[in-house]
Amino acid sequence: MTSDHGADQEGPGFDAVLRSYRLRAKLTQEELAARAVVGVRTVRDLERGRASRPQRTTVELLAAALGLTGADRLAFLAASRGQPSGTPPPARFVRLPPASDLIGRDADVTELVTRLSQPVSEGPRGITLVGLAGVGKTSLALTVAHRVTEAHPGGVAGIVLTDGSTTGEVLGGVAAVFGAGRPDDLSPRFAGRAALLLIDAVERAPEAIAETLVDLLAKHPTLRILATGRHPIGLPAERVWPVAPLIAPPPSAGPALADIARYPAVALFLDRLTRVRGAPLDQDEVEPMAALVRRLGGLPIALELAAARGRVLTVAEILDRYGDRVLDLSGRPEDGGVVSVRDAVAASYRLLSTEEQKALHRLATFRNRWSLGLAEQIIDSHPATDVVHLLDRFLELGLLSARGARAFRFRLLDVVGDFALEQAASQGDLLAARCRHAEVLADLARGIAPQLKGAHLAEAASRLDDVAGDLGAALSWAAKEDPHTALRIAASLPRWWRFRGRDVSGRQWLRRLLADPRTADADPSIRAWAKIGLAQMALEHGSGAEEIGSAEAALADFRELDDIGGQLTAHTQLAALYMLTRAFDHARSHGEAALHLARADNRIRDMAVAENNLTWHELRRGDLPAARARLAEVDRLASRCGEHRLRAVAAANLAEVERLDGNLEEAARLGRNAIAELEDVGDPGHRRKVLATVGQALAYAGQHEEAAKVLEELRRGPAIDGPAAIVAGAVALSLGEPNRAAENFAVAAEAFDGAYDPRDVVEALIGLVRSTPHAKKRAAALERLREICRVGGISLLARERAQIGE
Repeated sequence: MTSDHGADQEGPGFDAVLRSYRLRAKLTQEELAARAVVGVRTVRDLERGRASRPQRTTVELLAAALGLTGADRLAFLAASRGQPSGTPPPARFVRLPPASDLIGRDADVTELVTRLSQPVSEGPRGITLVGLAGVGKTSLALTVAHRVTEAHPGGVAGIVLTDGSTTGEVLGGVAAVFGAGRPDDLSPRFAGRAALLLIDAVERAPEAIAETLVDLLAKHPTLRILATGRHPIGLPAERVWPVAPLIAPPPSAGPALADIARYPAVALFLDRLTRVRGAPLDQDEVEPMAALVRRLGGLPIALELAAARGRVLTVAEILDRYGDRVLDLSGRPEDGGVVSVRDAVAASYRLLSTEEQKALHRLATFRNRWSLGLAEQIIDSHPATDVVHLLDRFLELGLLSARGARAFRFRLLDVVGDFALEQAASQGDLLAARCRHAEVLADLARGIAPQLKGAHLAEAASRLDDVAGDLGAALSWAAKEDPHTALRIAASLPRWWRFRGRDVSGRQWLRRLLADPRTADADPSIRAWAKIGLAQMALEHGSGAEEIGSAEAALADFRELDDIGGQLTAHTQLAALYMLTRAFDHARSHGEAALHLARADNRIRDMAVAENNLTWHELRRGDLPAARARLAEVDRLASRCGEHRLRAVAAANLAEVERLDGNLEEAARLGRNAIAELEDVGDPGHRRKVLATVGQALAYAGQHEEAAKVLEELRRGPAIDGPAAIVAGAVALSLGEPNRAAENFAVAAEAFDGAYDPRDVVEALIGLVRSTPHAKKRAAALERLREICRVGGISLLARERAQIGE
């Protein structure tokens, strides 16, 4: 609040105050002059306002002559003061300036006006707007004060505190701005009408203002308070109102100016930029502006200081120059006081105790929003520290934001986090803070890892998504400073990396950390899980053969550790890896070993997974009854353990079995049911495979229109795609178009070649043999088909042999 902030009416000067006290003492001007040993002309000039700045000696003599003591004397002295050079007054009492256009605070203004427009007996007696310097508390308070003038016929007045204000000076100032000569004259001034006192910068004299307001609120039941400060006053009747920075556009906001201009932080930046720059924003400045506003955290003072650079810099240049050092933004804003963003944050930081500052250092290491539980872990202090109270304190000071419905998630303001890390580094606390952050993220990832499968996969992955930025930051830091912790993090993430399509970067992390000599003595179990994760990542992007050795080593480690869960995972992984390298007998042996272990340890879900994996080997041998029996067991076991995704996959596999057996309508029915279930559990990979099963079944059953609809959906996927091509071939073949069928089956055979399931290639080649009219091409396709069956140990069904004329 600046020198033009204050009362809604001109408060009386020293002339009115002097006259009021003289009349109360029942003295004439001559009698007062005689008692004070001053000239009567001096008294007359003072009361007429001709001498607005009397000498302090004269004022002291007059106060003694009037018999003033205590608060009355202090109020009298305060009213007499001007602004001596180098010594600011304890408070300034002036007219409220007109409310300026306030950007981005509509919701706050509406709610505050609603509350302060209620009768004093029903609404709050005091509201304190709390936040960082430069966040916009004073502008918000002024706007609200003007909006509620009609609801306060007793007057709306304001004071600005300065350092060192005393209780008496504040009382005298309040009386002055409301047009009362003395504090005792406030009651007749209000006359039972509602009045509002606006107090700016309460942190400058916290004890004096608290004592003053307790007295005022007790004596004047129609008075209410609207205050601003970096911390609450601490009154029983006080409502604390944290003032947060303005909302900035998220990274997902569109690239056009219209997409981001509706965000308050952008609106303020554009408004201030327009004031210093005549030309409109260039289109190529929109994207860097959005990034800059996000980096500034929506803090108004930072936005204004950055926009001021627009006189000589483009927005991209401002981002490049200040994006990594927002705290260095400085200037002299119109409201005075704050010189830089660093000063704004430092003023609130100094209000914290040493323990609170250290807790802030720890919390500043978080990149994303965090929960109460994570805060308790990272602060990791003695039991006496109440983290709930601590977070509440940070919220009161405007250092922290909170959002959420069922459970709150918190985040330090960006500039607060930057400043806290800067202070942690200067105090030698940064290494410990970073180390604790990495340890907390490692514990979190390891706790979630076992849930990254089955019915809990999506929910568990979402929990890791919430801390993705922190996981990356912790992993990067720990890989350099604490590789054991880095390995703990990385070893817990393979399933999440695979689920989110980050298998390549995940594999790179695991290889790097396993190769680091500093992790050679890490926990053997952690290293074994990291090796399994390495194989999982490699399998995902077609390089599984390179990591068979890692999986075999992990299996040996788990056996030595007697870790049944680890052995099951290793066997299952090796079965998949050997499938990819066409070592199908090895793959089957590991699948059977996994089933044996699961049965021995009564692990229902693992038994179901093993049975499902072994189904393919029954199909490879052409044993459809055995395949059906395994899938029936999968359905039974998955039902027992509530594995909806596994049941859906088993249903999809059963649809394929029915199609291979010629039961086309049943295959289409089962496949469609499986597709619906796979959509519910979120498994797009299996869904495309089932669509291919349904499409072929419909085509060969003569339901060409339905098959065409399936084909249309499949063609929305990759340009060169096995499932789409094989369905297109089946549709063409059933319509009697052999050339088009042969062309599509050839494309499908190439697309499927080298993939996980060689039986897909067999299906495509059977179609190619059936549809190719040229003898030489047919012979070549038939030879390739026989070779794949020989290498893979695949037995064609009697129905399939008949289709190719054997």
